Amino acid sequence: MIKTTTPVTLFLALFGLSLTAPGLRAAEAQTYLFSYFTGNGEDGLHFARSDDGLNWHALRAGASFLRPEVGTEKLMRDPCILRGPDGVFRMVWTDSWYDRSIGYASSADLIHWSPEQALPVMAAEPKASNCWAPEVTYDPAKADYVIFWATTIPGRFAATDESGRTRPTQRLLNHRIYCVTTADFVHFSPTRLLYDGGFDVIDATMARDGSQWLMFVKNETERPKPEKNIRLLRAPSPEGPFSAPSAPITGDYWAEGPTSIRIGGAWYVYFDKYRDHAFGVVRSRDLEHWEDISSRLHLPAGIRHGTVFRVSARLADALE
Repeated sequence: MIKTTTPVTLFLALFGLSLTAPGLRAAEAQTYLFSYFTGNGEDGLHFARSDDGLNWHALRAGASFLRPEVGTEKLMRDPCILRGPDGVFRMVWTDSWYDRSIGYASSADLIHWSPEQALPVMAAEPKASNCWAPEVTYDPAKADYVIFWATTIPGRFAATDESGRTRPTQRLLNHRIYCVTTADFVHFSPTRLLYDGGFDVIDATMARDGSQWLMFVKNETERPKPEKNIRLLRAPSPEGPFSAPSAPITGDYWAEGPTSIRIGGAWYVYFDKYRDHAFGVVRSRDLEHWEDISSRLHLPAGIRHGTVFRVSARLADALE
C-alpha cells in the first residue's frame, strides 16, 4: 500500500511533531468555574460549575474550599482566580473591609493551596482607607502579572470627595483603581495609580480581546445622583492607557462585581444585583450592543461576586 503524506502531516514533520504528539493530542473537554464568597466572606472560597455559562451548581454542596487566615478581619471576599502560563492558579481577595492589604495564595489544582499571605499593597499610603475587590491578570507582552484593586485615599481626588458613599461606617469613600506588577509574586513593583476616570470607581475586572484589553468597572457614584452601573473601558495593554468609559451596559438597578468571559463568540458579563439579592448577566457579540439574559441565569443561592474562568472538565471533576 502506498502511504500518502497530507499537507498537515508534512507541516508537522518539518517541526518533528505528529498528530499524536503530547502537545497536539485532542483538546480536553472544557467547562466553567465561578469562584465566589457567601455572607461577609467569613468562611472563604466557594466554587460553582457550569457547562454552558447559564446553569450553575455549587460544588461540594456549597462547602468552603479554603478558609481565610490573613487580614485584620480574616475575610475572603471577591476571590479572583487566574491560571498563569506556568499552569499555577493565582488567587487574590479582599481580606478586610478597611485594611491596606489584600490576600494572596496559589494552587496547582484548586484544592491544595499555598500558605496565605497578606500583601501590603497600600503600605506606602498611610492614609489609604481600604483595598477592595483585587483582581489579577497576566500580560504576555511583559511576562508579568498585574494585580489591581480599588482604594480610597482621602483628599487625593477632592473634586469627587462628596460623590461617594458613607455607609456602612460613615467613612467618606472616593475610590480609584491602583496596581502593582510582579513576575514571581515575591518581588513587586511600587504601587501606582492605574485608572482615574474622574469618578468614584470600584470592582475593576479585565479580559483580553485580541490586541486590546477590556476593563469592566462599576461606577460607584452615589451623590448627588446614584449611578451604580457597569461600564466598559478599552486599552492597548492591561496597564492602560484606558479609553473613556462606555455608556452603562447594565440596566436600571444597582449592579456591582462584574466578571467576564467569552463563550461561543459572545462576551458574557456577570454581576451582582446586590440590592435585589440576585445575580444578572448581559451578553454581547460586538461589545457595543448588550442583551440582558438574567432570566436565563441560574446560580447557587447566596452567591456573592468573584470570577468566572475556564478549566478542563477533568480538573473540575476532581472538585465535585
